[in-house]
Amino acid sequence: MRGTTSSSRSGATADDVPCPCGSGTALGSCCRPVLTQQRRAATAEELMRSRYTAYALRDDDHVFRTWHPRTRPDDVSTSPALTWTGLEVLTVEAGGPEDDHGVVEFRAHWSTPSATGAVHESSRFERRAGRWFYADGDALA
Repeated sequence: MRGTTSSSRSGATADDVPCPCGSGTALGSCCRPVLTQQRRAATAEELMRSRYTAYALRDDDHVFRTWHPRTRPDDVSTSPALTWTGLEVLTVEAGGPEDDHGVVEFRAHWSTPSATGAVHESSRFERRAGRWFYADGDALA
């Protein structure tokens, strides 16, 4: 789902659909510009939302590119059977445009053909050279 494509049924573009991150904004004005590197995420929360959207859209390049090199695994791809079904941002600590560190607690819901569940995590973000990166996180119950 990279780039803008036309929908044959409604005439809407892929960028007109609601953003998977749950912001209530259209994809094209929410996470798409961050995914396509048209602009950088201004906050840790914005980066976290764009990373969720990247997982939902299977944009492994964005996930890899925004993971801190110090903690990034070699393979960031997820199972093709996994579908991300919703995001809840629960708390945000720091991580603003003038900060260098931030923490975002979230719950990301998923489903597979045989199960449903959620990832509940407190994620740490760092800003280096003006760019936000996911550093690491703690799984929460």
